Amino acid sequence: MASNQAPSLDPTVARVTERIRERSRERRALYVERMEAQHGRGVHRSELSCGNLAHGFAACGTEDKNQLKMLNSANLGIISAYNDMLSAHQPYEVYPDIIRDAARGMGATAQFAGGVPAMCDGVTQGQPGMELSLFSRDVIAMATAVGLSHNMFDAALFLGVCDKIVPGLFIGAARFGHLPAMFVPAGPMPSGLPNKEKARIRQLFAEGKVGRDELLEAESESYHSPGTCTFYGTANSNQLMMEFMGLHLPGSSFVNPGTGIREALTRYATEQAVRNSAPGGDYRPFYRQIDERAIINAMVGLLASGGSTNHTMHLVAMAAAAGITITWDDFSELSGAVPSLTRVYPNGQADINHFQAAGGMSLLFRELIQAGLIHADIPTVFGTDMMAYTQEPFLEDGKLVWREGPSESLDPDVLRPVSNPFAATGGLNVLDGNLGRGVIKVSAVDPAHRIVEAPVKIFEDQNELKAAFESGDLDRDVIVVVRFQGPKANGMPELHKLTPYLGVLQDRGYHVALVTDGRMSGASGKVPAAIHMTPEAIDGGPLAKLKDGDVVRLDADKGELNVTMEAAAWAERPNQVAELDHYHVGLGRELFGGFRHLAMRAEEGAGVFGGFEADDLARQQGQIHDEDA
Repeated sequence: MASNQAPSLDPTVARVTERIRERSRERRALYVERMEAQHGRGVHRSELSCGNLAHGFAACGTEDKNQLKMLNSANLGIISAYNDMLSAHQPYEVYPDIIRDAARGMGATAQFAGGVPAMCDGVTQGQPGMELSLFSRDVIAMATAVGLSHNMFDAALFLGVCDKIVPGLFIGAARFGHLPAMFVPAGPMPSGLPNKEKARIRQLFAEGKVGRDELLEAESESYHSPGTCTFYGTANSNQLMMEFMGLHLPGSSFVNPGTGIREALTRYATEQAVRNSAPGGDYRPFYRQIDERAIINAMVGLLASGGSTNHTMHLVAMAAAAGITITWDDFSELSGAVPSLTRVYPNGQADINHFQAAGGMSLLFRELIQAGLIHADIPTVFGTDMMAYTQEPFLEDGKLVWREGPSESLDPDVLRPVSNPFAATGGLNVLDGNLGRGVIKVSAVDPAHRIVEAPVKIFEDQNELKAAFESGDLDRDVIVVVRFQGPKANGMPELHKLTPYLGVLQDRGYHVALVTDGRMSGASGKVPAAIHMTPEAIDGGPLAKLKDGDVVRLDADKGELNVTMEAAAWAERPNQVAELDHYHVGLGRELFGGFRHLAMRAEEGAGVFGGFEADDLARQQGQIHDEDA
């Protein structure tokens, strides 16, 4: 195991950590109190009546049934997001058998506790189903709770990779924080068609220069096998964050599926989950492992790698589930101190496999630890602190071992040291101004395009933009505003379908930007995009005041977004009203009306669960009443 002592913490990281700790003190204390009370009720299987327990193991084989009757060995609950629709999740089909077998080898048992839904945003981009995407996170959290509700388990293994799935599993794990939690990745697909070529074909299609056959062939060559998509979007950002919080085994995030080492890591994860359980003798519950330091590590890892903007919402909701309050200002301040160390598409041309080959997570950990930019002293599922995460796994004669990873990058075009970063600051900025508050990912935006001042063109449905593009109406300097796309309006779909059109306009030499209260993909690219604008238009947000032709200035470097209008005239202008009924019916969208009604603002996580312990404390202090919730 690595044993080098970590340097002192960077002052900005220390300051933001302490601010989050103080802000969350009462809320976090109540969360810990509740988890300790849950754990204090004892091993839950022993609390079940004979009838309850008999139901719980009725379908098990004789060996497992006898083991479960003894009540003194660990029983692991498996929560899986397996389905065949997601290439990243298809490998999970065989994981339960591997896990059950590995558990038996430890004198323990494992049961498939429940499956959770997992939709593929790549399939639903630009389609009505995308309007269920963000809310699926909270459905997954609830489904996780249902799966673990049987009180049969001493620890849980969570099988998920993609966009909303890992955040949803994390929220569910946090609410069962008395259980040790192990997140088990599946790994990226091997590299296919280079990302630059894929983007080129997409833009040619948007311009009508190639047909659908050529486009489909390019997409098929890019997304071609089981495994996670290889660009650095939300799915791979999830994996990085889980490792930075110590919820993955060291170096396990980006090992390809279907390999011997991938199976060995899954077996070891199972064995380690048994060890981390109370019957295993080294009780490591989620609530003791994940505190504000782990959340800071995830934020720093995200910023250093130019990760997904979706986590400016997901990570807020995830932290809240563990009794921790973070804000966009925390992201912004950390971004000013954390250098950009990677260039993985869309922030560069390499994919996640190239990142792994260049030194991968072990080198990224080494650099950030040595610079004092992450908390190296947090507990992890590996049974160590974060110092062990400078190692990477290998198979030696069929046995899994960890060795120290490289001390220098093998490709400085992909991964660099803190002493020679791609940029001195992180890839994410917060925007403020008279149009509200939002975020922008700048890691993939050329500095020449980070300031745009131009008249706006208003859209209230993303599908309208294609017609405007084809008519030539957008062949000019323009800031495209797509509004009424927030969680209360229509579930806050990703608007990644717009990327090729906006990219073509920029390539034609125009100054172009996007402003929206919706989301962009975790693969947000070269066009500056002010997203997650809050308050959203339907919630009284100032985007609803804009009219075609208003001049807006976006300055991504200074973090400013304003309409250039006299303050008094702007204040007097009324909000526009949109017809949104067509967003609310069809493909199951009518089932999510309650979610739209309950959805919080983007900076609050855009979830439907309220503030967890924060709301309870507010009620105790008389600040809110049940009828206000």
